[in-house]
Amino acid sequence: MNVVSPETSPARQFLADLVAALTPADHEPTLDELRTNCEQWMTKNVPAPSELDTQPVDADGVPGIWARMPGTSAERTIFYLHGGAFVVGSAAGWLGFAAELSRAADARVLLVDYRLAPEHPHPAAVDDALSAYRWLVKTSPPGRIVVAGESAGAGLAVALLTALRDAGDHLPAAAICVTPWVDLTLSGTTFDERAELDPFSSRPGLAMNAGAYLQGQDPTAPSASPLFADLTGLPPTLILAGTHDALLDDATRLADRARQAGVVVTLNVVDEMFHMWPMMASFLPEAREAVQQIGQFVRDRT
Repeated sequence: MNVVSPETSPARQFLADLVAALTPADHEPTLDELRTNCEQWMTKNVPAPSELDTQPVDADGVPGIWARMPGTSAERTIFYLHGGAFVVGSAAGWLGFAAELSRAADARVLLVDYRLAPEHPHPAAVDDALSAYRWLVKTSPPGRIVVAGESAGAGLAVALLTALRDAGDHLPAAAICVTPWVDLTLSGTTFDERAELDPFSSRPGLAMNAGAYLQGQDPTAPSASPLFADLTGLPPTLILAGTHDALLDDATRLADRARQAGVVVTLNVVDEMFHMWPMMASFLPEAREAVQQIGQFVRDRT
């Protein structure tokens, strides 16, 4: 039986504080305020080290940021799609996590600023991910690229892969899904079973965000909820989740469906971890182990 580190309690508070930043009690925040609060909170609490090399980039009309730690390879690339339930989140806010990934994987990271809902509903985010990936492969061999993301970004990563396959594009070497949200119908049982355990994800909150993203579109559409997509032919995939994650069912069902489709899947479910926990590598031992697993997976597959 795994021993849960004492840092788990402050890690839970870490996420609870993020929820508080996104849901102020004294007023209804505007979209701009939500996005600013999210980015400021992330840059403060998951800060990028001063030595991280960053460069803004225009990926065929999609803004992004190159992030690379000194001494890491420029020949291996993680194409990263941030979380934020399709409504908040930014490349700049995720630079701290990109630094951890760059160091662990000996790789550069391309963070993509796909368009957000509700101004840009589905499939705008998928279209942006597709455009940016196609821009990337003009100069980087697909066999040296790993597509990755967390939460909504992980679902977007799977949607990207199926779109690439259907279009006949060359697929990347592998994929990584951190606490993935891949079912916008919210049919997973762990939303209710883990409601008191996960300090971040909730059925009402995600239902509101799914509505903002879909705006009346079919939530079972494969490009919106890739859990329901044909996953045949997708590259080897690493999926990380925790037993206290409200989205645990999304992770385990994605792993099951991918395996049934013949995909090589590595599923790591860590005791008492919750949504987005691998991003807390600065102080949470389980997160550091997860980042090292991601890094080794990227090295092995590229």
